[in-house]
Amino acid sequence: MSGEALAMAPQRLVLRRPDGLVEIEECRDSMREITARPRQGPPSRCLTSYPVALIESIVEVKGVAWVCDEISRDEDPESIQRFFENDFLPYVSPPEFEGKRILDFGCGSGSSTMVLARMFPNSRIVGLELSPEYLTIARARLAFYGYPNVEFQLSPSGTSLPAGLGSFDFIVMSAVFEHLLPQERRVVMPQLWAHLTIGGCLLLNQTPHRFFPFESHTTGLPLINYLPDRLAHFVSRRFSSRSLENESWESLLRKGIRGATEREILASVGEDTWELRPAIVAPRRPWYRDRVDVWYSALGPRHRTLKAGCRELLRVVERSLGTTWVTNLALAISKGTIQRSGHPA
Repeated sequence: MSGEALAMAPQRLVLRRPDGLVEIEECRDSMREITARPRQGPPSRCLTSYPVALIESIVEVKGVAWVCDEISRDEDPESIQRFFENDFLPYVSPPEFEGKRILDFGCGSGSSTMVLARMFPNSRIVGLELSPEYLTIARARLAFYGYPNVEFQLSPSGTSLPAGLGSFDFIVMSAVFEHLLPQERRVVMPQLWAHLTIGGCLLLNQTPHRFFPFESHTTGLPLINYLPDRLAHFVSRRFSSRSLENESWESLLRKGIRGATEREILASVGEDTWELRPAIVAPRRPWYRDRVDVWYSALGPRHRTLKAGCRELLRVVERSLGTTWVTNLALAISKGTIQRSGHPA
């Protein structure tokens, strides 16, 4: 090959790890194509603007199998950003975030925080995370983007918050509540509620419904949500195809096996004052009648007639039982003055 051809050939870096390898190939416009080949599971590919050092950090902390998933959470507008737009904006319009403080509780590796920073560039956003390793990635992301409206803090423990955290107009818990252990829910949720301003809002999504017929989040098994804990533990270890045979019940709870209900989430904040009691916010966009419509509007176009029938069934369930009986909950919960909806289950 000639010298010119060598100069034009794309640069390629291979990261080898015990759990597989990651190929990074330089492309045009400062982009990089990633091919992840884990030892177990199918390969994955993605295109990213991340620098090599940030990619290496993600591979080191998250592993080969999850590198493209972790990148897409931030860079793919059809990932976390789409969830935020579909799940939160029917309840709170974008101008209401202007100039406000937002806490991204359980921010993980910072992908959700980066999305919030882009969606609300005039808000102040604090990402709070328990894992120092995840915060390493989050801070590397922040250094890459240079967003001036973001900071990250480390939680001292699973049941306490940093001193001097301050108050927030919005607290975001995206795919977080289900991973809190029962004791953590009882202890840390009232602390979070105390940091929410009067008239503020807790925004929660991607938490599996505790009583949905199919438990897709952790085990991939039907009807397990209706079993008592000891039997659910046995069935999970015995019949799940997700390599759970050595998991303790506590580790399954940490993975999110039990999800939550609206009633449990509301009760977890522990507020007894009537004026500050948590209440689920009704959708405020004119074309949404209830939270079932929020669920329905996020669905794809396939099987629309069947989905419309499910919508009406879910509406009956919501009006009779007060719960939106869908796979994952998406809630806006007010502290005080925001418009309230009916009584939750």
